[in-house]
Amino acid sequence: MADWRPDVLGDGYEQQVLELGDDPDGQGQIVGTLVRRQAPENPLGAVLYVHGFTDYFFQTELADFYTERGFAFFALDLRKCGRSRRPGQTPHYVSDLRHYDDAELSRALAAVRHETGDAPVLLSGHSTGGLVLSLWLDRLNAGDGGSRGAGISGLVLNSPFIDLPGKASMRSWGTQWVRVMAKIRPFKVIKLPPGEGYGSSIHVSAHGEWDYDLEWKPIGGFPITYGWLNAIRRGHAHLHRGLDIGVPSLVLRSARSRSAPTWSPEVDELDAVLDSRQIARWAGCLGDTVTSVPITGARHDVFLSKDEPRAEAYLLLDRWLHDRDLVSVQGVSP
Repeated sequence: MADWRPDVLGDGYEQQVLELGDDPDGQGQIVGTLVRRQAPENPLGAVLYVHGFTDYFFQTELADFYTERGFAFFALDLRKCGRSRRPGQTPHYVSDLRHYDDAELSRALAAVRHETGDAPVLLSGHSTGGLVLSLWLDRLNAGDGGSRGAGISGLVLNSPFIDLPGKASMRSWGTQWVRVMAKIRPFKVIKLPPGEGYGSSIHVSAHGEWDYDLEWKPIGGFPITYGWLNAIRRGHAHLHRGLDIGVPSLVLRSARSRSAPTWSPEVDELDAVLDSRQIARWAGCLGDTVTSVPITGARHDVFLSKDEPRAEAYLLLDRWLHDRDLVSVQGVSP
């Protein structure tokens, strides 16, 4: 295992760079970055968190929540994302979500289990990270021993990206066009209307309360390419046919959503990125036992919502952990 070194989050946080070798998509040497929070002694379990698109790990309140309940907390910045992006690389680009499986994800899981004495691992994913983890778990569960044999105890999804929002045409002929363009010009940027509503609602420089690196998570988001979106749509198709992740899951989402190119007070109380109805529709495709809960007033990242819906999200998570016997009884809500 590589050495741990101080992380940008400061005291109590360290990072370990995972050298992944040559990029299968031809953008040089790639790395993943595993971040850990100072862990409690003798943790009852571990959490491995994976971020979404135009995102990286900075949610220290979430890490605090888990460590207060006896978990060792780890987060993974995927290749070309946040801490892992290198000069000349297209932010977040991957042509096939399966590229993550044996590189970042399996290596991060091995590192987590090495650090925590093979404690059971709870996976947690936001948005695109939720899609990535769900597909990986389905493939992992198909192998010898299944997901549980690999040490996975459950899955928590926070507004998972499990279908494409917007007009129905983009999920039919539009997706076929994306597939064609992905073969011809995979790195070509798709022309989309501006979308700064969500970013403006959460960052302190605009209308929000959260501080994070705008180079790693710009308010208007990173450009979307045909190759990346094709990988996402192939992942969606796989999930819609039905998965079997082999462990119980909790799916949290906002109760309401709409597209928001610019900020307004309403944007603070809904999912301005994905369609919450689609999340409700497809959550059952995860397999095993699925608990799917809408949260009134929640943002796209429910753990970056305003005080009341955020507290509800943590309460729901706390209850689910207790119901699944995944947490010690001394945990308290943040």
